[in-house]
Amino acid sequence: MTTPIVIDCDPGHDDAIAILLALASPEVELRGISTVAGNQTLDKTTRNALKVLELADRADIPVVAGADAPLKRTLRTAANVHGETGLDGPDLPDPTTKPVDGDVVDVLAEWLEPGVVLVPTGPLTNVARLLRQHPHATDRIVWMGGAIAEGNVTPAAEFNAYVDPEAAHIVFESGIDLTMIGLDVTHMALFDSTHAERLRGAGKAGKAVAELADFFLEFHRQRYRFDGAPIHDAMAVAHVIDPTLVTTLNCNISIETTSELCDGRTVVDRWLVTGRPKNAHAGIDVDAHRFLELLVERIGSLG
Repeated sequence: MTTPIVIDCDPGHDDAIAILLALASPEVELRGISTVAGNQTLDKTTRNALKVLELADRADIPVVAGADAPLKRTLRTAANVHGETGLDGPDLPDPTTKPVDGDVVDVLAEWLEPGVVLVPTGPLTNVARLLRQHPHATDRIVWMGGAIAEGNVTPAAEFNAYVDPEAAHIVFESGIDLTMIGLDVTHMALFDSTHAERLRGAGKAGKAVAELADFFLEFHRQRYRFDGAPIHDAMAVAHVIDPTLVTTLNCNISIETTSELCDGRTVVDRWLVTGRPKNAHAGIDVDAHRFLELLVERIGSLG
């Protein structure tokens, strides 16, 4: 069976690769893409989503532009990670299409009929706005964001959660079936130069991903001394494709919104010590080899 999905994203190198993975995988059908400000400003993330679809010859898939700022906070972007365009590295084709008209909430509510999985890979601003107006718009969300024990923008917080913690709080309190693919598992699977070289000759999509990796890997070498780079957002899509890749734990996850040191932290009650109701599934382990092989094989098939 094929699972229909909608990706809400802020491309971003790993968002772009997540989109390509979805397009290359028969297990999922990408119905549409909504964009949000996060890794870069909304105009850039929206253009990047259109460019990735152009690269894959799938400009038929609709894109809608969403929130240009968090619910209550000033936008913080990640140009230091993704460059000034948000997709520095390859020379991607200019889009031949434009975003669809309409407010992102109304468009998402139309796309998210029963059975469609929402896969957010950026700040949860659009999703929170959607659930405020349409509390039952979706019955399943798989989010790349948060962490159990790591931070990448502060010592305590992952970027997507930190940019709009108020939005994350709304989503995690919604009662919807929610899975969090956080840094703990994405950092277990590093895409390295050998993976990039396998893709470099695999058509225009493979070449583009290899060039995205060239840029992304260098950041992670300099910042973390990693020998590769976690392709965070692609793991959320991969979890929908093959739920056996990531091991999850049903537990309570709360979002810190008022802490001087821990703002934006996803507080994961892994050991069930608080007595708070279980409201999400947290990724705690991943079959890294199978995930990376899936990623390389599928994107290579786009060529």
